[in-house]
Amino acid sequence: MENQEYNYQKTYKNLSTGQPMELSEAFPILMRKVYLWMTLALLITGMTAYYVATNETLMMAILTSKVLFYGLLIAEFGLVLGVSAAIDRLSLLTATLLFILYSVINGATLSIIFLAYEVSSIATVFFITAGTFGTMAAIGYATKTDLSSMGKILFMALIGLIIATLVNLFFNNSALTMILSYIGVIIFIGLTAWDSQKIKLMLMQAPDAGETAQKVALLGALTLYLDFINLFIYLLRIFGKRR
Repeated sequence: MENQEYNYQKTYKNLSTGQPMELSEAFPILMRKVYLWMTLALLITGMTAYYVATNETLMMAILTSKVLFYGLLIAEFGLVLGVSAAIDRLSLLTATLLFILYSVINGATLSIIFLAYEVSSIATVFFITAGTFGTMAAIGYATKTDLSSMGKILFMALIGLIIATLVNLFFNNSALTMILSYIGVIIFIGLTAWDSQKIKLMLMQAPDAGETAQKVALLGALTLYLDFINLFIYLLRIFGKRR
């Protein structure tokens, strides 16, 4: 881990001073895995959400049981923290299975959007999200500017957004909800670029495509997946056509 951190900081130094950076032979393989895992997770989430939304029994269980609904939310939060904190101790297979499980649970909780918004509207916002995400990910990957300072500011803004969202749960202010949605879009647009650059810098000097490097790639996929999902949710609140 110390060597990885040294390489990470050294890469940032090279980036900021304009020095050339060497890519390892494993880098293209690892980057493909990042976006492959992220795409598969999004597919699993989408299929799960649609299946639950079209299954009356499951949908009613989620809507009528607060224990089940909040249990799913707690499980999501626990899985993200668990995988992120224990990635060094987990095997690649275990980490991958936990990522899949998280994608399924997230799909179950997101199924309620099919009751709140028209399907055509959801599809439209999804493509808007995909275009926005792809553009910002490409910018983060290609830019020579160090985005770490921006990333730290965005992360602090994200904490503020979470606190404001929790407070608004008690007031249920629709105007504040819309304002927070616009702020959320801005934050996750920026985070997408930052995370894309960060993942690139973490993987570009990987000596091989072994299990350790692949777990880093898996964690990168989880990070970008969360960026995409959150960006989609905030855009849906702004542009989604309610039923």
